[in-house]
Amino acid sequence: MTSAGAVHLAANPWLSWDYVVRNRADLARALEQHTTLTIQAVLIAFVIALPLAALAHTRPRLAAPLVGLAGVLYTVPSVALFAVLAPFTGIGRTTVLIGLVTYALLVLVRNIVVGLDGVAEEVRDAARGLGYGPARLLLRVELPNALPAIVAGVRLATVTTVALVTVGVVVGYGGLGQLMFRGFRSRYHAEILTATLLCLALALACDLVLYAVGRLLTPWSRSARTT
Repeated sequence: MTSAGAVHLAANPWLSWDYVVRNRADLARALEQHTTLTIQAVLIAFVIALPLAALAHTRPRLAAPLVGLAGVLYTVPSVALFAVLAPFTGIGRTTVLIGLVTYALLVLVRNIVVGLDGVAEEVRDAARGLGYGPARLLLRVELPNALPAIVAGVRLATVTTVALVTVGVVVGYGGLGQLMFRGFRSRYHAEILTATLLCLALALACDLVLYAVGRLLTPWSRSARTT
């Protein structure tokens, strides 16, 4: 490496604590935006996905069309989807949120349906024998037994959403993606890598929190593994 190249790398490092200190306000604002978008998108998608999955489970003929429609929406490139939505919903948070909810729906609907369908038939028969009707069977028996699959779907949807939020930069609202894009434009390595590392840390933190919540909600699964 030439001396000029070494000087350039030294002046433009990939890791820089000085960058973090000088730009902590920008980093905190972008991280907060990224986090709130992720949480809101997954919560909204879950509220929509749960009744859709329950409907698909109780009406098996609807399962294939619902999952298929969600799958078609998932195949649309995120940049293209944001570009299509922008003329109708404007530039900013609403457009990004709609896109994120759309992508999270497939993961959630599919996992909830798989979880509900995976409940042992003997369990259902026992509940029916105790006088459980369809609604009570769903709420008191099938959904609790499907919790491991549901939590797995929420974890996957959340981690995927953390990554997709960065693409929101195309409509001016991308959380940490804004800093990545700014770093690419200015070729500022520290800005690119810092935003990337924060994005990875956020995904890991969300996944660990949801993993812990899943363990709390399904204590029987822990006891089953230890026996």
